[in-house]
Amino acid sequence: MNLSGVPEPKIEYAPKHYICRRAAGPLELDGRLDKPFWETAAWTEEFVDIEGDLRPKPAKATRVKMLWDDEYFYFGAELIEDQIWATLTERESVIFYDNDFEIFIDPDGDTHQYYEFEINALNTVWDLMLVQPYRDGGPPVNGWDIRGLKTAVHIDGELNNPEADNRKWSVEVAIPWNILKECAPAGRMPVKGEFWRVNFSRVEWQAEVRNGKYEKVINPETGKPYLEDNWVWSPMGIINMHYPELWGYVVFADADGPDSFELPRDERIKWELRKLYYRQRNHFEARGEFAKEMEHLKGDDAWSIEPVIETTRSLFQITAPSADGTAVYCIRQDGKLWKEERK
Repeated sequence: MNLSGVPEPKIEYAPKHYICRRAAGPLELDGRLDKPFWETAAWTEEFVDIEGDLRPKPAKATRVKMLWDDEYFYFGAELIEDQIWATLTERESVIFYDNDFEIFIDPDGDTHQYYEFEINALNTVWDLMLVQPYRDGGPPVNGWDIRGLKTAVHIDGELNNPEADNRKWSVEVAIPWNILKECAPAGRMPVKGEFWRVNFSRVEWQAEVRNGKYEKVINPETGKPYLEDNWVWSPMGIINMHYPELWGYVVFADADGPDSFELPRDERIKWELRKLYYRQRNHFEARGEFAKEMEHLKGDDAWSIEPVIETTRSLFQITAPSADGTAVYCIRQDGKLWKEERK
């Protein structure tokens, strides 16, 4: 594998969380969120820049609702927008070349085998599975499809018409558990009280009206469009969505709860192992070998773990006990993180 460096996100570990309630009935998709189906679902916090506090608050608001039942994981997104446009009509197009809304799901939280979904205002979708993040070699599986997927878009205004009174567009998505459970723990849908790692992204391009149409604003210095904005629910601290360890926690609940979420101690342990993975990969890129001692990786951070580091010429594994001492967490050079019960 390519053991290149891995940029370390500049962020404190504080992913957002969301209590996902049971849906009261079936969803008739039309893209609208102002209907009884969504009344019991809370909104997420408004999106922030992907880099978090390093960048200004987004100029246009975005927020999401979630629900679940025995068949589907439901998403409803509202995107405030005075320029509602889209160009891509073919499924599996690179949808983020338009303004879009994106969903990322890592069922078991190991950062490998996770899902990405993108949709534009034309209701054109791109769905793919990542075997592992691009930093660890990928690859994306574009041939993977969400069989039974349901989507709808509602335009509050008029698509591709700069003359219209445009206010927002909204999206409804229903993803079957039969597909999502392929990469889930024990190959099943979640149960009450469990959490999955989820995040959302909104890609927003600078656009202007030329010849009666929306067109991307061109940077005169490069001759290409200005870089897009990336607005997200749970900030990443880096311009890269493919750090699943920083996605939010979606907790599945029913009428009896749970009603709150507190970050488990083991999640903090896993994050510290993840930081050591970044630094071990960067140490290799700089010196051509992995560090054998914690002293070379710890920096100025405060650590709650005393890890065991094992290395070969091209491989490493770092382990640390779970909070209750009954298991150990392990991470290796390709970013895979897993739990082993102690015998």
